[in-house]
Amino acid sequence: MTEASVARAKVTENVNPEKSQQAARELEPERAQPAVKIKARNIDFFYGTKQVLYGISAEIRERKITALIGPSGCGKTTFLRTVNRMYETVKNARAEGELLLDTESVFDLALPNLRRRVGMVFQKPNPFPKSIFENVAYGPRVHGLANGVRLVELVEQSLRGAALWDEVKDSLNKSAFSLSGGQQQRLSIARALAIDPEVLLLDEPCSALDPISTAKIEELLFTIEGRCTLVIVTHNMAQAARVADYTGFFLMGKLVEFNDTKTIFTNPAKKETEDYITGRFG
Repeated sequence: MTEASVARAKVTENVNPEKSQQAARELEPERAQPAVKIKARNIDFFYGTKQVLYGISAEIRERKITALIGPSGCGKTTFLRTVNRMYETVKNARAEGELLLDTESVFDLALPNLRRRVGMVFQKPNPFPKSIFENVAYGPRVHGLANGVRLVELVEQSLRGAALWDEVKDSLNKSAFSLSGGQQQRLSIARALAIDPEVLLLDEPCSALDPISTAKIEELLFTIEGRCTLVIVTHNMAQAARVADYTGFFLMGKLVEFNDTKTIFTNPAKKETEDYITGRFG
């Protein structure tokens, strides 16, 4: 066995195959590809005159988990933030090219509508300075999705969806800051789920968490996958191998390779991809 194949094996042997949902997927018979939820075509991105993304083209499959990997500064988070136009808070930042959500241009959608359809969870947990209940209720209230009894039910449903309900059901009126870091991140996910997004973007959601909290978040992703399309940026290649159906490798502002995760980690088409996942750089 070559050095490269040994290194790839170390990345992919993450959990007991008999218990791994990823392994179960690999044993499934061939089936039709899921519909495309997000289509990027020749996306360039600029901060002023500095170009940081070059001709990104990819198809993100509906109700599947897509991981974006690559070294720091390679453009994966910038691409993620084009999907819900989070970059618009940065002066002189702009994206060019075609980016579709279903058949609609992301660049033409009204921003409140886009943000309701495409939620985001950030690297660092960011609860509002409110109670646990009010954190989750905020989105449905702002978008006019629920009130009264229905709002209470929606908060519970969202907390259950984020695997947090049993831990907080007796302390909903306590400050969200009283929760641990892992709980705060799951609260952030519950808050995003409360508005029933079609897509959920996750920017390194486990990077500041301990291994136990990370495992809970990863398990949660498999639960959410049936509800919406997930795109996760991660520096943890073992995490990408564990949770993702598809993986894209970014390098120096370019999408070097995009394929199903098994292929990316066991038989990459590009030498740069193999060098990265085997630890030769990055």
